[in-house]
Amino acid sequence: MTSIMIDMFLLGLLVFIAVMILRTGKLFAVIVMSGGYSLTSAAIFVNLDAVDVAFTEAAVGAGISTVLFLAAMSFLPAEEKAASKSDSTFSRTLIASIVCVVAGGLLVFAALDLPAFGDPNAPAHMHVAPRYLEESGTLLHIPNVVTTVLASYRGFDTLGETIVVFTAGLGVLMLLAGATRTRRPDAAQSTAQSTATSTARGKAKKGAAK
Repeated sequence: MTSIMIDMFLLGLLVFIAVMILRTGKLFAVIVMSGGYSLTSAAIFVNLDAVDVAFTEAAVGAGISTVLFLAAMSFLPAEEKAASKSDSTFSRTLIASIVCVVAGGLLVFAALDLPAFGDPNAPAHMHVAPRYLEESGTLLHIPNVVTTVLASYRGFDTLGETIVVFTAGLGVLMLLAGATRTRRPDAAQSTAQSTATSTARGKAKKGAAK
């Protein structure tokens, strides 16, 4: 009962953070609350005994993503651009709400057909899990079953996830570096123009004095 109450509290906190993200227009607050959303999700995974997933969510969602967003924010305005009066905000919000409600309803309907949480007669516990438990120590010589699944049975899947995260981070860094290189030539050009203007004004003053 205590675990269910904790899950309900964390889910309510997720909804509250999501609503605050939608209502605020300050980008820094959005980034900070997004990191809090990821940390709350990690807490839910810990409460469900999925510590490995919680570690990944905390490292990638609250750690790397927050750092990359903050780095990108240095090239962006501090606040969201205000919507013009011609935009129909109500209609867009209504359409998005309908899509979210329908998608959420479909997910809940599909989840009703899943086996109960912790059911020992679930298909995953009857076929796959016993093989992992038997072969982890004897065949693969890895004492931790979670490490066996992630590094051996799902090794290529884990490698693909790592490549995706690395590629995303590299792409963001390249975009930020490109923006920096674009700003530097612009600054140099403006400095050269101001220097030329100052020189021309000095020559004009000398000519007028003569």
